[in-house]
Amino acid sequence: MQPLHAVIVMKFAEHLGAHITPEWRKQYIQYEEMKAMLYAALEQAPCAEVVEEEVLTRYFARFDESFFTFCDKELAKINTFYAEKIAEATRKFAMLRSELEGSEYEQMKKKKIQRRKVMDLKLAFSEFYLSLILLQNYQNLNFTGFRKILKKHDKMLRTEAGGTWREELVETSNFHTNKDIDKLIADTEATVTTELEGGDRQKAMKRLRVPPLGDQQSPWTTFKVGLFSGAFLVLMIAMVLSAVFHSYQAVDNLEAKNDWRVVVRLYRGPFLVILFIFLMGINVYGWRSSGVNHVLIFELDPRNHLSEQHLMELAAIFGVIWTLSVLTFLYSTQLSIPAYANPLSLFIIMAIFMFNPTKTFKHDARFWFLRVAPRIVLAPFFYVGFADFWLADQLNSLGQALKDFQFLLCFYISGETIDSNWDTADSLGYCSSSAWWLVAIVSCLPAWFRFAQCLRRYRDTKEAFPHLVNAGKYSTTFFAVTFATLDSAYRTETERSPFFYLYVLSAIISSCYSYTWDIKMDWGFFASGAGDNRFLREEIVYSSKGYYYFAIVEDLVLRFSWAYQLLLKEVGFSAYSELTTSVFAALEVVRRFIWNFFRLENEHLNNCGKFRAVRDISVAPIDASDQQQIIKMMDEPDPTSLFRKKKILKSQAHVINPLRVPLLQDTDDKPDSAAANLKTFHIGGRDANRRRNQEGDKLEEDLQRRLLDLNQQENV
Repeated sequence: MQPLHAVIVMKFAEHLGAHITPEWRKQYIQYEEMKAMLYAALEQAPCAEVVEEEVLTRYFARFDESFFTFCDKELAKINTFYAEKIAEATRKFAMLRSELEGSEYEQMKKKKIQRRKVMDLKLAFSEFYLSLILLQNYQNLNFTGFRKILKKHDKMLRTEAGGTWREELVETSNFHTNKDIDKLIADTEATVTTELEGGDRQKAMKRLRVPPLGDQQSPWTTFKVGLFSGAFLVLMIAMVLSAVFHSYQAVDNLEAKNDWRVVVRLYRGPFLVILFIFLMGINVYGWRSSGVNHVLIFELDPRNHLSEQHLMELAAIFGVIWTLSVLTFLYSTQLSIPAYANPLSLFIIMAIFMFNPTKTFKHDARFWFLRVAPRIVLAPFFYVGFADFWLADQLNSLGQALKDFQFLLCFYISGETIDSNWDTADSLGYCSSSAWWLVAIVSCLPAWFRFAQCLRRYRDTKEAFPHLVNAGKYSTTFFAVTFATLDSAYRTETERSPFFYLYVLSAIISSCYSYTWDIKMDWGFFASGAGDNRFLREEIVYSSKGYYYFAIVEDLVLRFSWAYQLLLKEVGFSAYSELTTSVFAALEVVRRFIWNFFRLENEHLNNCGKFRAVRDISVAPIDASDQQQIIKMMDEPDPTSLFRKKKILKSQAHVINPLRVPLLQDTDDKPDSAAANLKTFHIGGRDANRRRNQEGDKLEEDLQRRLLDLNQQENV
């Protein structure tokens, strides 16, 4: 019976871990800790055969006192959090209702403005409904947790005290007896059905639908991932064997004029993109399994976004197409196909997939990317969101892929080294010359995107640190690329130019600068209050500290990949420079893949500090005076919960701490009529005890004192 019971308990523990809302995880019942207390009590109990029964009774009485004191604290925590969230939801619903009534009046004036307002309202109600479902799930999971742990208490200690405590305190507690959440859910469904969807409940519920909290994957998607992954591995083996066979054949055939470096450059760019997509799938799996809310951070649609299986499926399909293209190139003579039509066909297929205007082939994900991409390219003219700068960071690791795509376009447009039949290419030609200004510009583009974004963030926040300092990091890339280009232009076969030494110096500075920023700012490591997590930060998400220490060393090693390439050229591998470049380009994608885990973790932990589980989409303009808003809130019933929320927002405006620097703020270039996204993101960095604005703290203390006085008067 004991093993079966252990399995049942483990099932609930896993159920609780899988269904908690990540941002609220500290607000749930500490089920595992309470279970550990019970097991520890039994293990440490005096032996009944050695001590008297009275001693054993006193021991368990003392344990029950400490156990139920812990339960009291957990219950108070849950009641308080639930009361705050339900009050917040009630006010949010009232605000949305008032906006809805106002939009009905505006309909008589301007239909175009009204149509935009209705879309904003539908989005706001959709996000609000999701928050209600999460709160209802919070309510049910905590009640089930108390019922399970108290039942376990009574069974292990052979008493009925747990059941009595549950009946007297848990079943009468506010978080369990309060049914406001059910009423809010019903009212929201009714409002969206009647007011926004013209009475069509099926259409309304489709909009409000919340995905299963278990996040189960489709068996069909799993099958396709396995099918295409297996096909890719088989084709990859066939491709390697065919390449080896053709290399020996080329040695024997003196008339063969193909330069293998051209083939490597034409196929390397697509391969790096496919590798990046596959590793992104692993990223998503790691975030989801560890409770890092990437959906919220990237502002994705929680009802419709790519899972890790979708990304791996996409990578596997493109991997199959890539290997087939390479095999077709190798056997083009036997197939009577122009050899160099194959790389171009692969590029066209990938472009058609991305720019396909129909609502097929991952339409939502593709168009999310196409919406973000122009904001990156046109920086600093657009407001910078988390997804904007994160994707631009990914481009910095795909710099070699960008240069390969530039080479591909130049190779086919110029036709410099390819014959008229598209069967042979005898050299790389001018398209790949490191002394060509176009190659230098393409090399600088990813760094320029981030540099311009940093300037825009400085313009929006007026904070020199960290934005201008971060911009300085990306500017070092400009110097390294410039000196490398000048060295290629002025060096001779026998000696290097003076620009080579300037290149090495600028590359060292760039690598050290970037590594320091990765560790300290992006990941938030080496924090002063790390406690037991030595050299890390106070709170970590992933299961083993070894992952973090490995990442610290790995990032240092791969940040200096340029130095290893120079060393390999010096020891006689210059003839294989394209192969070594391919290896280190793939390793850079892997480095970014590891970087993503800890960058999103750091972002997620800051989100958790504000208990922000869903996007707060407001359709009403924000008042410029925060102080007047807070004072006005005190006149409303139960103002403490709103004050708590406002205090968080206010403290962010006064505490200059890069761990809590707002990334998204309202700016003048965003119209009041549009839905104002109230998300606040953060970046990793300095000590938590950075200097504070005394005037802001004084205002908060004064307002808190007034709130406490108001509550005392209400209690009297």
